[in-house]
Amino acid sequence: MQILKQPLDELLNQVAKRNRQQANRSDVEASVAGILADVRQDGDAALRKYEKQFDQVDLTDFKVPQSVIDDAYDNCDSKLLAALKLAQRNITAYHKKEITYGFVDAEQKGVVRGQKVLPLAAVGLYVPGGTAAYPSTILMSAIPAKLAGVKQIVMVTPPQPEGINPAVLAAAKLAGVSAIYQVGGAQAIGALAYGTQSIPKVDKIMGPGNVFVATAKKQVFGQVSIDMIAGPSEIGIIADETAKAQQVAADLLSQAEHDKLARPMLVTTSATFAEAVSQAVDEQLITLPRREIATASVNDQGFIAVVANTDDAFTLMNTVAPEHLEVQLANPMTYLNQIKNAGSVFLGTTASEPLGDYVAGPNHILPTSGTARFFSPLGVYDFVKRTQFIQYTPEALAKEADSITTLARVEGLEGHARAIESRF
Repeated sequence: MQILKQPLDELLNQVAKRNRQQANRSDVEASVAGILADVRQDGDAALRKYEKQFDQVDLTDFKVPQSVIDDAYDNCDSKLLAALKLAQRNITAYHKKEITYGFVDAEQKGVVRGQKVLPLAAVGLYVPGGTAAYPSTILMSAIPAKLAGVKQIVMVTPPQPEGINPAVLAAAKLAGVSAIYQVGGAQAIGALAYGTQSIPKVDKIMGPGNVFVATAKKQVFGQVSIDMIAGPSEIGIIADETAKAQQVAADLLSQAEHDKLARPMLVTTSATFAEAVSQAVDEQLITLPRREIATASVNDQGFIAVVANTDDAFTLMNTVAPEHLEVQLANPMTYLNQIKNAGSVFLGTTASEPLGDYVAGPNHILPTSGTARFFSPLGVYDFVKRTQFIQYTPEALAKEADSITTLARVEGLEGHARAIESRF
């Protein structure tokens, strides 16, 4: 891996530039806009065209029959099903703590104010296909939605020549998905946003995907809600010589194998440790099944930065704002308050990133490309909306009428003022 030893200011400039490059999708904007327009106009016909073009699959029916889903679940390997159920229990237990309720405020005489928390009616879950199958993503998406009270959970996933991976179908049944449709890419996002003859329109679209999926989500935002605009996977690790180079290298590669554009990043205070990790990465790449993808990620997107002290390490990582941040330092919990920008934090040498991907419970759908500065992990709160309400007695309104009309007339809105005065 590339080892950087520049002064902190120069390192900060480099990582800020990398964030901007990751976020730039201008090269696919026009292509995605054309796909979305076609889906909006032609519905299922456009979906069939693009699935044949991009996935080389001829589809007559997008919906996966319930019998196929049931068979996949009934014939699921017992060890896999046990692992899925463990993940389900832990994800459910964690996300139950996110459930919020409305409130009523009646502390002022004659005034009732409040807020209702309501589930969205229908949500769409995008589950990537492509180079890997992701049953874990289904659990991470659907379980919070079910806890929020969503009634209709529509799942889309790219079709496969041999059919959708049975583990994906089994996970969807376990998580309570309402319906599954074989469609992927930007066209799937268009189908969820606009609705087609086969696929219902939803209120919000969730889930990670490639650059075309992310760009499509950005373009339909405003017509539907979205969770976030996610980019390639990232892992940032802050470690010193107390960590084990082989473990750090393995954790870096756990994300590098996702995508050629994935970003594996290590910040350390030890030049010797940096060299050891770089060598360990090279050694482990030799036997990694997804070696080609991981090598491109490591060589083109990854880096190891050597800094003067741990304060500089956290300053640099807070600028990166990584999707996943591992803190492999002694007494890692003492550093928690130094972390300002990260999607999910892993404390200590035994909290390897795949723990969060699968069974720990916190969500693995996370902000990327520096957007952890303002986006949060997916949660129950993403599947609800809030409605507020107000009730005043005539006496309570009379007490505040003059202030209302004063503010209305300052803003030049005479009709607002008269609406209040008409009550008296």
